[in-house]
Amino acid sequence: MRFYIRKLASLGSTVLLVSVITFLVFQVLPGDPAEIVLGVDADPHQLAELRQTMGLDRPAAERYWTWVKDTAAGDFGQSLRYHRSVADIVAERLPVTVSLAILSLGLTLLIGIPLGVYIARRDGKLSSLLLSAFTQLGLAVPSFWLAFILILVFSVTFKWFPTYGYVPWSENPAQAFRSLFLPSLALAVPGIAVVIRYLRNTLLDQLRMDYVRTARSKGLRDRIVLYRHILRNSLVPVLTIIGLLIADTLGGSIVVENVFALPGLGNLLITSIGTRDLPLLQTMVLYIAVIVVCINFIVDILYRVIDPRIRLKR
Repeated sequence: MRFYIRKLASLGSTVLLVSVITFLVFQVLPGDPAEIVLGVDADPHQLAELRQTMGLDRPAAERYWTWVKDTAAGDFGQSLRYHRSVADIVAERLPVTVSLAILSLGLTLLIGIPLGVYIARRDGKLSSLLLSAFTQLGLAVPSFWLAFILILVFSVTFKWFPTYGYVPWSENPAQAFRSLFLPSLALAVPGIAVVIRYLRNTLLDQLRMDYVRTARSKGLRDRIVLYRHILRNSLVPVLTIIGLLIADTLGGSIVVENVFALPGLGNLLITSIGTRDLPLLQTMVLYIAVIVVCINFIVDILYRVIDPRIRLKR
């Protein structure tokens, strides 16, 4: 129980610190948000009225407290660009980014883990060397460049997937999958390379452990030793990588969503930055930070599920 209390306290303090930093960063950015919204030639009375509406005429501490209090109550304010509730706008765009992240993570695990095991089992063979070279390439290629290559090959040349746009799952699940597959693959390739490398190195280290020799001396087959013992012990560092990959997916989706013209949170974030839509921008930055912190919390919990030895440590 003390472990969970400490983790929850760390989660809450991190979110609070992120909220402070987010608020302060947007306060010190150059430029008047009211002038950006109305233009530099706007009437001074209109500017003063908009500043009052945005709360810019109040002290920073008061504005921060009001923002935190309203956010905790579920009131994220009104968007200055769209003139709608920020919560409604985010709720509309959220399914696109969540679907993209889930598909990307699914491709990463479905491809990365089997290939990592395969390379470890065939260490030193030609196939292992070729796949290791692929991981180097996957780590070196930026997601946005890979996105353009995927569009050129699979959309323009073979016409297997749409070039841009998004079809909601409720309208046509098959078309929704087709519209998200290439962006998900562009985000997943670097993650696949990372998972393969980490899992291979961890498996090779575990193969030299005493418990592996003991299990084999008892007559257990290599496949049973690998999948029941070695692989489970090797998943702890992989979990750490997966947590980082999810955070990278949220960051990488900002660029990839714009390449494929997907109406997700990444596209919305770029738009809100360009228009200095502070209520929308602050909410989205805080949302991404909360997601990353919660993922790290879940990873810490999964550590104790996968490896019982962690539960014995204080």
